[in-house]
Amino acid sequence: MTALERLYSDYSKDIYRYLLSLCRSAELAEDLTSEVFLEVVKSLAGFRGESDVKTWLFSIARRRWFNFLKKKKRSVETEALENLIEENGSRSAEEGYLSKELVSRVYELINAERETPKNVALMRIDGYSFYEIGNALGISESSARVMFFRTKEKLRAALKEEFDYE
Repeated sequence: MTALERLYSDYSKDIYRYLLSLCRSAELAEDLTSEVFLEVVKSLAGFRGESDVKTWLFSIARRRWFNFLKKKKRSVETEALENLIEENGSRSAEEGYLSKELVSRVYELINAERETPKNVALMRIDGYSFYEIGNALGISESSARVMFFRTKEKLRAALKEEFDYE
């Protein structure tokens, strides 16, 4: 089994589920998953191993999602932001779309956090479980959950104040 086949067999389902959670379309998630692995083929030689392979794959998936949105000149749906800041968040479709500015602001707020809470939030966005986050950062699973909850609440408060988001 080649390295690419191994990556695909190990991570394709996780990438697909992540993209499905963002786009809410099985067909689109399949297409985007294929695009992710096409990009992996092109850039595998350039992977320096400075991050975990799963982190690298999920960042490619996130970029593919945002590139799709740019092409379609659409904004990120409320559900997508909820997936960024909540573990099992869901919003009704009537709540419309979020601006790119709002998504950008979410990442700015996360990056302004102390190192460990920031890493917890970013890893959670990338699809890691709290168990995986705890192991990677040398903290307990419970600590990862608490840090994520607190960061999420800070984000919610800041977004409510800045964007009138609830």
